[in-house]
Amino acid sequence: MIDLRLLREDPERVRTSQRSRGEDVDLVDALLSADERRRASGTRFDELRAEQKQLGKQVAAAKGEEKAALLARTKELAAEVKAADAAQGEAKEEAERLQRSLANLIDPAAPVGGEEDFVTLEEIGTPRDFAAEGFEPRDHVELGQLLGAIDTERGAKVAGSRSYYLTGPGALLELALVNMAMAQASAVGFTPMITPALVRPAAMDGTGFLGQAAENVYYLADDDRYLVGTSEVPLAAYHMDEILEADRLPLRYAGFSSCFRREAGTYGKDTRGIIRVHQFEKVEMFVFTTPEDAEAEHRRLLQWEKDFLNALELPYRVIDVASGDLGASAARKFDIEAWVPTQGKYREVTSTSNTTEYQARRLSIRMRDAEGTRPLATLNGTLVAVPRVIVALLENHQRADGSVVLPEALRPFLGGKAVLEPVTK
Repeated sequence: MIDLRLLREDPERVRTSQRSRGEDVDLVDALLSADERRRASGTRFDELRAEQKQLGKQVAAAKGEEKAALLARTKELAAEVKAADAAQGEAKEEAERLQRSLANLIDPAAPVGGEEDFVTLEEIGTPRDFAAEGFEPRDHVELGQLLGAIDTERGAKVAGSRSYYLTGPGALLELALVNMAMAQASAVGFTPMITPALVRPAAMDGTGFLGQAAENVYYLADDDRYLVGTSEVPLAAYHMDEILEADRLPLRYAGFSSCFRREAGTYGKDTRGIIRVHQFEKVEMFVFTTPEDAEAEHRRLLQWEKDFLNALELPYRVIDVASGDLGASAARKFDIEAWVPTQGKYREVTSTSNTTEYQARRLSIRMRDAEGTRPLATLNGTLVAVPRVIVALLENHQRADGSVVLPEALRPFLGGKAVLEPVTK
């Protein structure tokens, strides 16, 4: 949630942010009105309660007709207090509902526009010229079949569309990528975490995934639980309803989990292979820090993601995501997109978002420092989303015979293996 004090002092800034996102600007004025009703009803309730207490003292000292009149007023006042309390509760509930519906304030440095209005910050590496090498590159599905690494046909048979098996070297490749990611994260001070894949509504809502992203969330009605689409959710909620001492910050966690996404609204997109699937594994970095250090921490997360992809020897670009393509919680987001040769374009493989104080307010996570107790900042960054990285690895490091050369940094996590060889011709 955004700071209501900021909303009152500079509502135009909030309107501008909503407008840049393509979100409902009228929500700002609706929240201002609801906030005013909440404060007015709270004041009215306090005044009536004060009168009620004062009247109680007067009744105790009064006699005769005066006491009878005071008792009559006491009865009337009790009804008024009850009504004022109900009005206060309704106003508070409405204000909180609207406040939770409002997206985070966009960082002024973020580019404004829709999905295609991102800004390319840098391009790292040079895509291979397969034509110059004398062969046509195979896509990851064909390579996966040759290597005995990916089976999408049986995945669809067993679990439906957008499902797959990683088999043999494919399964080992996933484990190697996860272990490599965890090793890197641990080396720079992250605490490794295995997180729940099922969470309560408070955790899912607190991280902002029950707003614009709700259509892609799996909900188990009989259990009132959600399947997470990222370990960002259980990592963010790990310190829910807690106060953290400022001298402990930053707290950095690297969470491994299975992730589940319905992929609603993507009919016909990426139906071949394992680029867009319903279930996948991911290692996510998550940070609790001071609001003052959040921007610098965002850059550090981006650099750690780059370090990982550099080690995998993949060509990629870094983009500054435009305002209309940001999630509700993100003030600013950087995506890293790896080159996919057979598609002739860059595809997202990791991202990192600065959510400022937005999630912390929703999850009631605060920090305590010399200034007192106040909300802290949270940030997230994907270190490896396994299927897409496998796609990039296979396609970029393939050879004409269908074998795939493994980057040196990954080999220790595969028992020293340097090449994945075809098992079928």
